[in-house]
Amino acid sequence: MKLIRFGEPGRERPGLLLPNGERIDASAFGEDYDEGFFGGDGIDRLRAWAAQGAAQAPRVAANVRLGPPIVRPSKIVCIGLNFRDHAAESGMDIPREPVIFFKATTSLCGPNDAVMIPRGGCKLDWEVELAIVIGRTARYVAREQAAGFIAGYALHNDYSERFFQLERGGQWVKGKSADTFAPIGPFLLTCDDMPDARNLSMWLTVNGATRQHSSTANMIFDVPTLVSYVSGFMTLLPGDVISTGTPAGVALGMKPAPVYLKPGDEVALGIDGLGESRQKVIACP
Repeated sequence: MKLIRFGEPGRERPGLLLPNGERIDASAFGEDYDEGFFGGDGIDRLRAWAAQGAAQAPRVAANVRLGPPIVRPSKIVCIGLNFRDHAAESGMDIPREPVIFFKATTSLCGPNDAVMIPRGGCKLDWEVELAIVIGRTARYVAREQAAGFIAGYALHNDYSERFFQLERGGQWVKGKSADTFAPIGPFLLTCDDMPDARNLSMWLTVNGATRQHSSTANMIFDVPTLVSYVSGFMTLLPGDVISTGTPAGVALGMKPAPVYLKPGDEVALGIDGLGESRQKVIACP
């Protein structure tokens, strides 16, 4: 299934994207896509509801805004330097263990919402990433059992303000957490429709020019390894997000000098099976 949420920011309703491309309102199901939903066998119950009620459900017009396909989670865990070529272009060593950092959950937004350069920011960068959504509480999960803890996958653009991240001291979270810095979607694809995420093509363009083109096959640490590893350091709750890292092609790695995003630029990105998203860059009011 493809889970969507639609409507005005902060007032989104749950829905589904059907195989024929139609979008339906799933409000009659009675739950939003939050921790209780994922942790309470919500996907199975939603599938049963859809089998009976999808045909009668109200249709959602194509011009209605899509929000993030999940309610704000307890945490967004990100993996840094998980592609060898990205580590090299960033001038950093290949990690021997996954590099973990956080994005503030207030950075979550819809897949096609504008991305805003934060006040004082001057080096806004892009990062196409595969996002994992956790399906049940995970603690000390063995790699071999990790698949059973995943609800599904989504497209994520891990926006980064490099000036905050790399020149203001402290941890990376400062450069990762501004409002609009985590557009996720257009939908959450459940695992029954994507049992294997090991070889998905991923791409990103800026103003139509290709900047990133790679595959999840090039990740240093694969999806089961990351779920197992992160669960060894913290409890992952249903609905939590793990963003699995980006390949080479970010502005930071451009030669002879980086060309960061500016107001008016348009970023488009996609991953096989997970749709596409598009964000226009705007200045901070």
